[in-house]
Amino acid sequence: MKCVFCGAIDSKVIDSRPTDEGLAIRRRRECLNCGRRFTTYEKIETIPLVVVKKDGSREPFDGEKIKRSVIKAMAKRQITMDVIDRLVSDIETSLQNSLEQEVTTSRIGEMVMDKLRYIDDVVYIRFASVYREFQDIETFHSQLEELLEQRGEK
Repeated sequence: MKCVFCGAIDSKVIDSRPTDEGLAIRRRRECLNCGRRFTTYEKIETIPLVVVKKDGSREPFDGEKIKRSVIKAMAKRQITMDVIDRLVSDIETSLQNSLEQEVTTSRIGEMVMDKLRYIDDVVYIRFASVYREFQDIETFHSQLEELLEQRGEK
């Protein structure tokens, strides 16, 4: 592995451990030339996943987009980054396991909402209001009623 500091090719592995629930390996390495340490990650190569957008255009799947949208929805809520990372990882794993090479943005949005529904009601409603483009208070109200019915509170 090439050293990120001096560019030398020879390094030795000092420590290895699984990360991302066993989906990757984290390795601490030491450069044999300059002696500095750096970290590398080894992941299983997956089938490229293409997202079909509403306008029909296509782009590579990017879990960071999901993460950014959930972070916006969770403003001032007590949700850790670990929970968000797990949500994104679960969705990505589910999509990879489906063996489909293309997925629509609507399917991804529904998957995010399904997960958020069980994490935090407020974040779920915030995300749904943007994702489903609520145009009026009635749409917002009907979504709240649906959520309450699913919770058995109505």
